[in-house]
Amino acid sequence: MSTSTPQIILVATDADEVFDGIDAALADSTTQVERVTAGREVLAAVRRLAPALVVLDLQIGNMGGVATCMGLRNEESFGRIELQNILILLDRSADVFIAGRAGADGWLIKPLNSLRLRKAVQQILSGGTYTEGDADPLETDPVGTAADPVTIETA
Repeated sequence: MSTSTPQIILVATDADEVFDGIDAALADSTTQVERVTAGREVLAAVRRLAPALVVLDLQIGNMGGVATCMGLRNEESFGRIELQNILILLDRSADVFIAGRAGADGWLIKPLNSLRLRKAVQQILSGGTYTEGDADPLETDPVGTAADPVTIETA
C-alpha cells in the first residue's frame, strides 16, 4: 500500500464563508486545503508549505489579493521562491483587468460555485489558465480601438 503526500492548496481569505466553500469543494484524500487570513502571511506560508496552488481573495485584510500576487511574482523574479500557480477570486467583473496585470494564472468572479472552482484549479494545475470576463478592456472598447482617424488639414 502506497501513501502519497496530498497536494496543498493555500487559500488566503479573511472570509470564513469563502474558505468553507473552497475547502468543501477541493479537500479530499489527494488535496489538503490550508488557510491564511492576511496577505502579509502568504509569502511565509508559501515558503513553509510549497503549495501546488495559491488562491487569493481580492480583499484579504491589510493586503489585497492583487498586491499579494504581485509580491509573489516579484519574489519569483528574484529567485527567492519557486514559480507559483495563482488563482485570484474577484468581487466583480471590473476587477478582471487588474488580475491580469498582476500576473495571476487565473481568476474567478464571485459568487463561486464548486464546478467552476474545480475546473479553474484543474486547468491551472495542468499548466493552463482559467479566466472569466474580459481581461483587456481596450480590445472591446470601441473608443480605444475603433476610433475614426483624425485628419488635419494644412493651409
